[in-house]
Amino acid sequence: MDIFVGVIVGLLVLMFLVTAHEFGHFLAARKNGVRVLEFGIGFPPRAVAWIKDPTTHKWRRLKKSEWGSAGIMKTVLSEESKGESDDKNDSEKPKKIARTTVTIKSKEKLIADGLVFSLNWLPIGGFCQMDGESAEDERAGTFGAANFWKKTKILFAGVAMNWLVAWVVFTILAWTGMPQFLEGQFTIDADTRTTGGKVEIMKVLEDSPAEAAGMKVGDIIISAGDVEIVYPSDVTTYNQSHPEETITYKVERTIDCQTNPSYEMCTLVGPVDADGTAPTFTEELELTATLNNTDAEYLLGIAMQSSQALAYSTWSAPVVGAGLTLQITGETFKGVGDLVWNLITGTGRLFSFDEATRESGQEALSSVGDSVSGPVGIIGVLFPSFTAAGPTNLAFLTALISISLACMNVLPIPALDGGRWLLIGIYKLRGKRLTRETEQKIVSRAMLVLLALLAIVTILDITRFF
Repeated sequence: MDIFVGVIVGLLVLMFLVTAHEFGHFLAARKNGVRVLEFGIGFPPRAVAWIKDPTTHKWRRLKKSEWGSAGIMKTVLSEESKGESDDKNDSEKPKKIARTTVTIKSKEKLIADGLVFSLNWLPIGGFCQMDGESAEDERAGTFGAANFWKKTKILFAGVAMNWLVAWVVFTILAWTGMPQFLEGQFTIDADTRTTGGKVEIMKVLEDSPAEAAGMKVGDIIISAGDVEIVYPSDVTTYNQSHPEETITYKVERTIDCQTNPSYEMCTLVGPVDADGTAPTFTEELELTATLNNTDAEYLLGIAMQSSQALAYSTWSAPVVGAGLTLQITGETFKGVGDLVWNLITGTGRLFSFDEATRESGQEALSSVGDSVSGPVGIIGVLFPSFTAAGPTNLAFLTALISISLACMNVLPIPALDGGRWLLIGIYKLRGKRLTRETEQKIVSRAMLVLLALLAIVTILDITRFF
């Protein structure tokens, strides 16, 4: 049931983020004089649609008979025009006909004057259909006829909208409690109050340095040596830098008098209170452990988990939202760079004659597969787990994916916004005309590559379930 709810929530969130992206294109297009034919939420088949009359600026619902069959453009007359057409003396009156395209086929000429708003059945995003999206189109009011600066604003408005969504979400979370998922996560120290974030021991291995030191399941690790512990990785990093050394760990231990009646404080109050509950006490202990060497299976011998830390801000919430958006944007681009580097170098190493080099290449390619997740992984794994963890974590994931969408669309891939902008810019610098055929050929081939990569990632996501 949790997976089902998570998948539904995931689809809705992704539809919201893609629709927000397309709404950015919509606003920029209208602001820069480019006519929008249709703005849709979800993808066809269409559920319901309205059209805004270009002369009266009033909305009316489109009848299904006006939609036309799927993929076929259909021109309908306004009510006023129909009335004139039915008049017997029609030939004696000037004809005033408003034509409106209510469905679109990419290869046909677009002659739309009214804006269509539609709700569609497939909850996988949204779309903003502009008039004349080919750079070759020179009709007034089309995307093709807009100058380079206007095209730039329109193409990157969707990216800006995704970053804006992330900033708004992070600003709200900074006020209500920001989950601390990243080491060194951006905060304003002078206006930050942190709660939670305790590293708890979940398992102590037999005959390990941890067992010899007296560590127990349920202990909270406060510090290792002189280093304060916030994340489980803090313990791991500290231990790796001090192999075979004797380390003092400060831990917090909760003692239940019912199970530990001999504890000093428990002997004073008894194992059970008057209401039948067992008294508990918390004490801090300093435990000393001598770590194993680096060749051993483990250094300390514990398994840990961290309770979620929440950071609260007041006046600095908008600054924290902006700073975290920039921080995660930088980490996203860095991750993409590492992925591409590992893919290139890993593939190259596979052709080496040295066995060790080939193995390192396989490891690099394996890391690429582990670091990439497609729609199946995001909707089927991430959203169910984050939904179960509560609305705060779900909101954080929503902002993360919004930033990822922004970063991906900035990349110079012809099928995406950044690639289209680069393609238009290159032809402008060359002083050559970008024909419709050339543009479609480049974009379609890039789209095929993206679809192939998506298929590979989807297969990897599915194999992770088994």
